[in-house]
Amino acid sequence: MSKKQDIMAATLDLIHEEGLQSVTFSKLFKRANVGSGTIYNYFANKEELVNAVYKEARLHMGEYLMQGYDPEASLYERFKCLQLNRLRFGIDFPKEFLFIDSFSYSPYISPELRNMDDPRHSVEVVLSLIVEGQKHGVIKEMDSHFCHQLIHGIISSVLKGYYVEKYPLNEIQIQQMLEASWKAILV
Repeated sequence: MSKKQDIMAATLDLIHEEGLQSVTFSKLFKRANVGSGTIYNYFANKEELVNAVYKEARLHMGEYLMQGYDPEASLYERFKCLQLNRLRFGIDFPKEFLFIDSFSYSPYISPELRNMDDPRHSVEVVLSLIVEGQKHGVIKEMDSHFCHQLIHGIISSVLKGYYVEKYPLNEIQIQQMLEASWKAILV
């Protein structure tokens, strides 16, 4: 890993462990094992660093969401793929998932980053799937962004319970979550 990547990983770790307000550059120097001036070679301030970490996490999640996605599959199969990938991302990368989930609406994150799309256009794919379902009379008529937030919220809530070992999140529960999130937006 490069020094820049070390700094970003240390930032994500500290935010996860202590919260954003507790992250200081002196803690980052120690955690990333870099000299005090090194951070300033890459980031002008804490806000710029946090935005870089956010952008990297969002891009990573966008890549993950599109794994195995078949645009020719049925609406339900595409929905299920996206939701399952979102869930698996949260299981495999809990720090990144929680960071995105917690800070997407924080004033720390620039509006441009908050509204960014990724190279694989995962947000666009999710929104277009919702609109397609609405055109076919399958998905409830509502703002597509609002609908996207609802289905993301179901995954987020399930993952937070999983993180604190409220339940094991076995295959049966995963299938129940997929069905529940699908039914939440059906007409």
